[in-house]
Amino acid sequence: MKTMKRRDFTRLALAGAAGTIAAPAVVKAQTTFNWKMTSFYGPNAYFYSTGPGSAKDLAKRIEEMSGGRIKIQFYGAGELIPANAGFDAVSSGTVEMNYANSYFWTGKSFAAQYFTAVPFGLNFVGFNGWLYDGGGLELWREVYDRFNLVPFACGNTGVQMTGWFRKPIEKPEDLKGLKMRIPGLAGRVYKELGVDALLLTPGDIFPSLERGVIDAAEFVGPYLDRQLGLHKVAKYYYTTGWHEMATTSELTINKAAWAKLPPDLKAIVENACMACNARGEAWLQKVNAEAMDDLIKNQGVHAGPLPDAVVEALRKANDKILAEAVAKDPMTKKVHDSYMAYMATYKQWAKYSEKPYYDRILGI
Repeated sequence: MKTMKRRDFTRLALAGAAGTIAAPAVVKAQTTFNWKMTSFYGPNAYFYSTGPGSAKDLAKRIEEMSGGRIKIQFYGAGELIPANAGFDAVSSGTVEMNYANSYFWTGKSFAAQYFTAVPFGLNFVGFNGWLYDGGGLELWREVYDRFNLVPFACGNTGVQMTGWFRKPIEKPEDLKGLKMRIPGLAGRVYKELGVDALLLTPGDIFPSLERGVIDAAEFVGPYLDRQLGLHKVAKYYYTTGWHEMATTSELTINKAAWAKLPPDLKAIVENACMACNARGEAWLQKVNAEAMDDLIKNQGVHAGPLPDAVVEALRKANDKILAEAVAKDPMTKKVHDSYMAYMATYKQWAKYSEKPYYDRILGI
């Protein structure tokens, strides 16, 4: 090694102080992930695809929070794949993400129903307690693991409405022979009472009800139902949504794609999903209250609760279906037992918290 002369050392030191020597590069280029997100819902479906807490809102939050390190191209139903093809597309790795509701996949696993909504089940507050702190999310991921999927809750409608009917429903027998648009486990429950339950995409609900193809329909709640124009072709609007007390939207991510994300990006995705879960429900609380007032005061809608006898007939049918499903599948039993144990504890707490609030503070 050659010995550097003192004058050369001094010259280099002074040049460095003057900024004429480049510092060594210390910043490592970060990987950018370009992902596709498909959806069960159309590209302009409000709440689900656009608006606060929607799929597009979620994609935007993830990109902004990650500083552009995750870029997501959103495709509504039919733009890249059919509405009901998202589960398989993410499972196979054809796309990285899909936005939907887990109860559309009960054909894959009956246990999926519990992660959207269980009839006569937990409300928004109770469901999130079970999901985040009662073991629900871990069970959801266990159910989906064999399909190469990692699920997240990313939206919630809060309590829904029973639906729209052309004629009043006064007793269980009035349901027999009706054709009704109703998804998920609720459709099977209605079938027990003689209803012809059909699964229609949101865009098909109004024309089917208008033409008499169906006699009744359930979608979400006052604001989104009014957007579809359902109040124009059916005037009897029943509550409460016994079938969907807190309907959760899901984001599924391909397991291999998820594994490639560094820890900070995984944290960003999880937190963006939790933000949309809260944001969407909060927004619907406001607009549903305003829409319900309009439907009753200005649109001639007859709104009220289902008769007790009808509710009890539905509850009995639901209990029968759940018992059969639990007996057939150990995974469903595992999820069911966890859900119901949490709900039993939550109900005791609600007696001292939410019930007095509604009874004494709101005076309902």
